[in-house]
Amino acid sequence: MKRIKSFEQDTLLYVISTPIGNLKEFSPRAIECIKECDFIASEDTRTTSLLLSKFNISKPSISYHEHNEQEASSKIIALLKEGKKIGLTSDAGYPGISDPGSILIKHCIEEDIPVSVVNGSNAFIPALVGSGLDTSHFYFHGFLPSKESARKKELEEIKNKKETLIFYESPHRIKETLENMFSILGNRLVSIAREITKLHEEYIRGTLEELLNLDPASLKGEMVLVVEGNKEIKILSEEDIIAILKEEIASGKSKKDAIKEVVEQYSLKKNYVYLLASKL
Repeated sequence: MKRIKSFEQDTLLYVISTPIGNLKEFSPRAIECIKECDFIASEDTRTTSLLLSKFNISKPSISYHEHNEQEASSKIIALLKEGKKIGLTSDAGYPGISDPGSILIKHCIEEDIPVSVVNGSNAFIPALVGSGLDTSHFYFHGFLPSKESARKKELEEIKNKKETLIFYESPHRIKETLENMFSILGNRLVSIAREITKLHEEYIRGTLEELLNLDPASLKGEMVLVVEGNKEIKILSEEDIIAILKEEIASGKSKKDAIKEVVEQYSLKKNYVYLLASKL
């Protein structure tokens, strides 16, 4: 167990959320932290430089993106060990959420280097809240694969989740994604949020079938899809689960395969199903 304070440290990695559109959402604390930093590690140094210039800030930059994460992480760790303060940013929103950053954060934690997350803009939370769908429990998936076969496979794996589902999607793939969702998830309620916090912010709400009729040319900018969870899955009792396990085993499956099938089919916790299977 480790307990490391994030404030009042000479060496510190700031993980800084940047605006996803509206510059007024760049918090005073984020600006203050950047001013304290010796270097800024950026997904795209040009994008970050343009952002900082609007607040009259200039800092030495380090390129940190998905193609050089390991190499850049080593360089940043070395600077942190020299006592430097470094800010980590992505092009928009939080580093580490469908963007580079998690590898560096993991390495810092392993090296006992303090990490402080500077709160700020995010796309999927406003999209969820503005969707009108259930917010009590939700599952954030991020981007689906670009290859259709892999995309369909991932949708099959999560189709039984009862939680509201949240995805990121780009405009050139939105039509195919909606079609795949309709064929695999069924005709569920869905909300598309696009251009969040920007001038042309828009929410499109309806069923998957209705949204299939949208003109893809009218869907520009990065989008967040919020999809209703599976409402057809009934709540299973212990007796129900044990009965299903017995049926799976009777059909020829091993106990291990039967457990795996039940866990995936009904979105149950593996340890819980293992415990029930031990009663067989």
